[in-house]
Amino acid sequence: MSVEQAPVQRADFDQVMVPNYAPAAFIPVRGAGSRVWDQSGRELIDFAGGIAVNVLGHAHPALVGALTEQANKLWHVSNVFTNEPALRLAHKLVDATFAERAFFCNSGAEANEAAFKLARRVAHDRFGAEKYEIIAALNSFHGRTLFTVNVGGQSKYSDGFGPKITGITHVPYNDLAALKAAVSDKTCAVVLEPVQGEGGVLPAELAYLQGARELCDQHNALLVFDEVQTGMGRSGELFAYQYYGVTPDILTSAKSLGGGFPIAAMLTTEALAKHLVVGTHGTTYGGNPLACAVAEAVVDVINTPQVLNGVKAKHDRFKTRLLQIGEKYGLFSEVRGLGLLLGCVLSEAWKGKAKDVFNAAEKEGLMILQAGPDVVRFAPSLVIEDADIDEGLDRFERAVAKLTQA
Repeated sequence: MSVEQAPVQRADFDQVMVPNYAPAAFIPVRGAGSRVWDQSGRELIDFAGGIAVNVLGHAHPALVGALTEQANKLWHVSNVFTNEPALRLAHKLVDATFAERAFFCNSGAEANEAAFKLARRVAHDRFGAEKYEIIAALNSFHGRTLFTVNVGGQSKYSDGFGPKITGITHVPYNDLAALKAAVSDKTCAVVLEPVQGEGGVLPAELAYLQGARELCDQHNALLVFDEVQTGMGRSGELFAYQYYGVTPDILTSAKSLGGGFPIAAMLTTEALAKHLVVGTHGTTYGGNPLACAVAEAVVDVINTPQVLNGVKAKHDRFKTRLLQIGEKYGLFSEVRGLGLLLGCVLSEAWKGKAKDVFNAAEKEGLMILQAGPDVVRFAPSLVIEDADIDEGLDRFERAVAKLTQA
């Protein structure tokens, strides 16, 4: 017997939800591939991907199948026991990366929290209590917990929550001299995004990451790559560190790892992992069978030459057209990013107006993203059809045309 559900609408958000979000005026209710339908039946093309999460689009049969099969077997047992999907997923991630050990949790912030705690614990055990300083980049983003938001280099997110966590220094991104000046024997970790996501879709320069690796080696510090947004095929490689050829000591993954189901991972070496002995860290839901079964299916689909090479081809398709639109309408001055994480940097005349572009795109039936007020961001499905790319960019051009002619 089904219970009649009371109808809800966008106005309900303002009545029952904490007002820390300002969601769009429509409510998506169904998705298939790279198309989404709202309550009124209007169809939109999805270039947002749930903020780089829906890596295989909506309702991908491999993910629906994995979730449905696991849902009929086992949902949760806690980490008092292990489970088969978690072990299979860990094997696949270890086999595909530098890592030898995996820790599963539920979000990028939790993965980063685990990474930062591990870095401090390793330094504490090996070198003593004074080696705890973490160096991160200005305009970085590493999560919303108190620890991760303080490591993130954006004070607008960390101010107003009481005393800051100490021992964290921020330096300009892509500035090797500044990093070199900041690193010392008290540094336990250097934390970097290979592409700054929330900070404006800004890729690292190869020499910067290579220099960071050398500085960490010189000072017995760990190099942590936050690949929450860049990981799982987004760059055209399974992880962006593989694109650059610079190997971290600890890597964090979330967002795309579950294709829309909440899961995250911290990956590291056996030698470092052994510092998190029984009882030093934990999570109730981390590694639960539902999440791991879905993530395993995600890895199986993405970690293939066909999909990864497709990302590179789709990058070129996006970039060529976006550059044409930028030149024609003068809206943005640069298109940057890796793979299917792209950012259009707004020109001087349009600085601060990324939200206006978002709103104009929505009116044309297109879901896009911002990366701060000055960058329009695209993070679509990695298997988005070329026809959807072309149609979505047609809609984007119509939105831009109306915006610039208004």
